[in-house]
Amino acid sequence: MTDRLVLGCGAAGTAVVESMARWGGTLRVVVEEPRRAESFREESIDAVEGDPTDPTDFPSRADVVFVFGEAPGRNERAVETARETFPHAHIVGYAGGGDAAHRARIAEFTDRVIDLPSAMVDRIRDVAVGERAERTRRLLRVLRGIDGRLAVVTHDNPDPDAIGAALAVCRLAETVDLPADICYFGDISHQENRAMVNLLDLNLRQLDPDADVSEYGGVALVDHSRPGVNDGLPTDTAVDVVIDHHPPRAPVEASFVDLHHEVGATSTLLADYLDRLDVDPTRTVATAMLFGLRVDTNDFVREVSPQDFEAAAFLLAHADAALLDRVEDPSMSADVLDTLGRAIRNREVEGSALATCVGQIRDRDALAQAADKLLDMEGVSVTLVYGFTDDFVYASGRARGAAIDLGETLRDALGPMGSAGGHADMAGAQIPLGILADVGEASTEPLREVLEEVISGHFFETLDRAPSTLTASGDRSDIAFERPVDDAGDEVEETDEFEASDA
Repeated sequence: MTDRLVLGCGAAGTAVVESMARWGGTLRVVVEEPRRAESFREESIDAVEGDPTDPTDFPSRADVVFVFGEAPGRNERAVETARETFPHAHIVGYAGGGDAAHRARIAEFTDRVIDLPSAMVDRIRDVAVGERAERTRRLLRVLRGIDGRLAVVTHDNPDPDAIGAALAVCRLAETVDLPADICYFGDISHQENRAMVNLLDLNLRQLDPDADVSEYGGVALVDHSRPGVNDGLPTDTAVDVVIDHHPPRAPVEASFVDLHHEVGATSTLLADYLDRLDVDPTRTVATAMLFGLRVDTNDFVREVSPQDFEAAAFLLAHADAALLDRVEDPSMSADVLDTLGRAIRNREVEGSALATCVGQIRDRDALAQAADKLLDMEGVSVTLVYGFTDDFVYASGRARGAAIDLGETLRDALGPMGSAGGHADMAGAQIPLGILADVGEASTEPLREVLEEVISGHFFETLDRAPSTLTASGDRSDIAFERPVDDAGDEVEETDEFEASDA
């Protein structure tokens, strides 16, 4: 929760303060004019009549201090007092129409100096003009045109970014009086994802494989872009809205499409819409979106962009930090520990690449967690962990500091047998067990050994054929990796075949 303090407020800052009151956290306003203080109180804003340069009326704590008075000299004294009283706060000062000398003195005690009229003009221009502004208006037009409830569909086994983005779409739909449900196929089994749903008390609708969404007046897809590809929808489902940060490999058809693979998370795109429309995301939505953003960017070190940081700053002001800590540190299930143990015991390492079969699995998410953990082993920079159910072999890969595109590597190695793809450092595959099981039954070898020969074999062979090198630590001194791209030169979209973040 963020504690804000406003010292002084002229006519130019009134609208800013009224908007700030909807941001969440606490807000105290100290103004000299009794009429203005009373006006704020009528809007349920904690405002007191007092001297903005006197700390007597200051609260005991302030994370952010805004000085919005119209007198430059008084603003100078106010920012100096604020810095003395709250040495660690972020202080924003208004120059109040003063000259360069006033501005310099205010800058001495603040983190940022603003010119409110210019800032307002810039904000109005940003909201009203440009490609993102037009896209925002088109999204609202499409939402307003839907008759009935909206189904906001995530990819199968949704991860935090998909859930956070879906919540944001529901929040936007709410602003145009459009009821909406978050829908998903599959399961939510990863302990962090379950903790997020439980702690935030989220209401998600799990759909059966034969579910009919024709009861809904509209369909939105988040964190993936085509019906029937990593979700249980029929491929001919009419889609109204698509918002995703993965680049598509095939045309995407919908009334409204926002595909931007330059950002690290779909929640980043949704945060921009909320911010532009001045919509309070609510504590629950902001917390979920921020968690999704952090997971998809690996705490802002993987495929991160300036927009991701801007989105995080916007969401942080509304999120529940204490609840976020609880979501990020859930207990590890017995299934995950068992899978991790088998992954360690069965590992095969060639150079700095590791592959391991864990046998039969009950929890697909355990594969991803084991792949993450095995990256911590000394000398290992690429991992592939796989296991099987009655119908499929599932694989999850991770890479760190390796000169490869792991998504393309798995697509080359395992794609011909099923579906595979993902990011450069996080990818997965899904292969029908079918013929592999038949091979196992026809041979004297257990199924796990057959899978190791086929899957690990193809994986290491693909690494061998690649042109670049990876530092070796075993009997291979030169393991090469290729980094193929599609015809357009873009990174492939894992949701076309397999959602890597839930691999």
